[in-house]
Amino acid sequence: MPFLKTVDAKFFHAEIPYKPMGKYVHFLTIRVTESYPLFQTDSELNKARVRAGIVDKTTISRLSMFKRKQSTPERLVGRELLRNYGLMTAEECEYNVKFAMNNPDCIIYGFAIGDSGSEKSKVVVDTAFSIKSFDESHETFTLNAPFENGTMASKGENGSKVGEVTSRINQQDHIKPQVFFPSIVTLKDPTEASFLYVFNNILRTRHYGAQTTRTGRVRNELIGVIFADGEIVSNLRWTQAIYDYMKNHNTLHSPDPLNEDEVFEAAKVSISTLMEEEFIVHEDFFDESFAALLKEVKAITANEEELKKMLKKADDESKAYAKLHIKGKKASAATE
Repeated sequence: MPFLKTVDAKFFHAEIPYKPMGKYVHFLTIRVTESYPLFQTDSELNKARVRAGIVDKTTISRLSMFKRKQSTPERLVGRELLRNYGLMTAEECEYNVKFAMNNPDCIIYGFAIGDSGSEKSKVVVDTAFSIKSFDESHETFTLNAPFENGTMASKGENGSKVGEVTSRINQQDHIKPQVFFPSIVTLKDPTEASFLYVFNNILRTRHYGAQTTRTGRVRNELIGVIFADGEIVSNLRWTQAIYDYMKNHNTLHSPDPLNEDEVFEAAKVSISTLMEEEFIVHEDFFDESFAALLKEVKAITANEEELKKMLKKADDESKAYAKLHIKGKKASAATE
């Protein structure tokens, strides 16, 4: 029995196919920072020198949110749910340590464990870029590590000199709140259950960036979904189109943060314009059609019984796929 009534069943496979079959679903996501996250490599925030817009050819530096910084937190949220509802145990499947190779996380998001086996991810996420420049999107903080008395002055702890001021002071760049990263998450050859599984992971994920920090709060706002028979525009081009639109409408508001409603409006208009230039067959869910779909998805993911049914369906599909195409093939090879 299908879960969704707002989406035609023709967009989904009845089972997970072994080979690419040319069905794609693209989740149009705006990632909004709500604290001071860190997207960094080697202690520096990731950034790229790129053109400001498609029309505006000025070169600027933009913050970058690498693809693994996006997909990893989302798949970890999904893994939590699978464990919570008894569809996976920590002993049989531990991320980046030991993969069970037969659950929705492994089959949908992929895995690679040397000679033991691998599965290519069906979820494609590319690097996302901030709409505004690096200079307007980050802030430098001085960090310290006080003693238990709450001050930076020693009271003689560990043989230190009383009154001596600790040198445990450091500086770190952080991304500001209300920085927007347009990001397209693509799921290849979806079944209805895998579509809902990935959709739910995006909606539920709240923290991105360096996992050792206490910050990193990010909210995912989906503005639409596109079903197509191929890939669509890149995150960078979409971001540049948004920048052009907001510049033309005088809504960049430098140096103030961007207005959320104005960003969402620019994102919808620009992606619609960009899709008119595409050479693929596609059906877009925006505004009323997307609102109806989102309402239906939330009714499933917010209801424990419906959520468990969806997860069980995704798990059954994954185990059937693994038995036929992963473990089955390994067993056949061993007997030859």
